[in-house]
Amino acid sequence: MAIEITRPTAALPTAPAKLRILETANVLFYDDGIRTVGVDRLISASSVTKATFYKHYGSKDRLIAEYIGHRHRLEAEWLSDLAAQTDDSTQVLRSLQESIVGLITGPGFRGCAFLNAAAEFPDATHPVRRAVERHREWYLDVYEQLLRRMGHPMPGDAADDLMLARDGAMTGGYAGDPIASTTALSRTFDRVVSEARTPVSA
Repeated sequence: MAIEITRPTAALPTAPAKLRILETANVLFYDDGIRTVGVDRLISASSVTKATFYKHYGSKDRLIAEYIGHRHRLEAEWLSDLAAQTDDSTQVLRSLQESIVGLITGPGFRGCAFLNAAAEFPDATHPVRRAVERHREWYLDVYEQLLRRMGHPMPGDAADDLMLARDGAMTGGYAGDPIASTTALSRTFDRVVSEARTPVSA
């Protein structure tokens, strides 16, 4: 039976200008930081008028929330499509591992977009932090679901291990040595997978 990963219900904007603004924000917010990028720069880089920007988003805060949702949608749709093609949970988990390693070692990597966003908004009750929290809960649920299907004896704990290893690799890969970071990440994935394949002793 194919693995079902929850897909986001919110669709991409259908209005070309609105989508263009979102895609521009997706690049600028990630590359330069959310607070650093002002509305005027977003308008200029999107090739829209100020009236068009405010018509579609109303404020920068609303665009920021849409940006976090867009990042989540991209990850969720990719993983959902991947999982729908197979009933092999280990294969999906390994593909996820390869994707993380590819991001960290690829060009233009600036760390985890969600961790970066959380760092810019210290108030835990801020909508951005809430959106990041929902994404991370979804991510943990994906790990746990895959590990449970693999027969891991402690899927919840192992999911926490993988999430924290991913966080560390993302941060260390940007601020330090990406090869060392991804190698350490791979060791954690290897350990967790081996635990799932090892029968639980009586």
